[in-house]
Amino acid sequence: MLAALPALLLFTGLFIGLVTPSTVRPDAFLATAMVSAAALLPLWGTVLIGVGACAVFVGLMVDFDALRDATAYSELASLVAIGAFAVFLNRLLDRRAHQLVQVRSVAETAQLAVLHPVPRHLGHVALESLYLAAAAEARIGGDLYEAMHTPQGVRLLIGDVRGKGLLAIQAAATLLSAFREAAHDAPDLPHLARRLETSINRHASHHPGVPGSEIAERFITALLAEIPDDEPVVRTVTCGHPPPFLLHRGEVRELQPTAPSPPLNLGMLVGEGYHVDVAPFHPGDQLLLYTDGVTETRDRSGAFYPLAERIRSWSGETPHQLLDHLHRDLLGYSAGELDDDIAVLIARRRPEPLSLR
Repeated sequence: MLAALPALLLFTGLFIGLVTPSTVRPDAFLATAMVSAAALLPLWGTVLIGVGACAVFVGLMVDFDALRDATAYSELASLVAIGAFAVFLNRLLDRRAHQLVQVRSVAETAQLAVLHPVPRHLGHVALESLYLAAAAEARIGGDLYEAMHTPQGVRLLIGDVRGKGLLAIQAAATLLSAFREAAHDAPDLPHLARRLETSINRHASHHPGVPGSEIAERFITALLAEIPDDEPVVRTVTCGHPPPFLLHRGEVRELQPTAPSPPLNLGMLVGEGYHVDVAPFHPGDQLLLYTDGVTETRDRSGAFYPLAERIRSWSGETPHQLLDHLHRDLLGYSAGELDDDIAVLIARRRPEPLSLR
């Protein structure tokens, strides 16, 4: 739609020049057409609009018998100068856009290196994950997830670092490394949460020179889940993160925490420690963990994405099918313009344990 604006301005200038007296000049419309073309069109389009604007002005000079008018030639020279500037501006904007794409590509590569692929099966649990980057104009975020098979069962982590950019990815990498190390030997989820809190605090203390203590001020919302091998339950610890959804025989239930803890790197606010919530988790049940980018996705009217309502109709699907539905639905709901990164992790208890792969 906006790409048609330069041509519209060009024809408007031509129309005004033809239907108004010779004292009324269409220079402003022609100049605006060239400058807008620099921002909205590729190089060939900018050149075409520039040549067209100059041709329109010369044609009007002929129509009004102004070929001997020095003022008209001065105005034509100004239009030529504006056309040349529009071409320069177009090249400058294109170079800046290319640099932005390169910087974002580096950030996305770093994030994908941090987010290792989640195994499709861990023991008795089938897993699927989804990561969607925000629109190209947005800065990349610190969404993260991980799944590990441990002596205590399958342990899951999903989190979201406050802020954007490479510092957020660095904090996410620190948290993921700590989880991969501590998940195996922490006896329970509160111990695991404290280990993660200690690692994030240490990470912040090692960067005192960052302006404004930006790293020290970055908190991480996180959700820890544990699915034991020998009990039909799921245990969760919530650290300021959106609660997960439990899908059971066509029903969808939000597992609200009884006593939520503050986000990681705010451990000084934890009073009596981390509270563990326990919910039934039988064979065939599914647990959906997500970052707030999902529920904060908006449609064109500004309405938030109704996650619980949407997944209710897909609750009988496999994790892979459910994520496929969710993926396509989110892109359709937002018209492909996501304002924030999105991470989703789904775990389904299988009837019998599987060998690790």
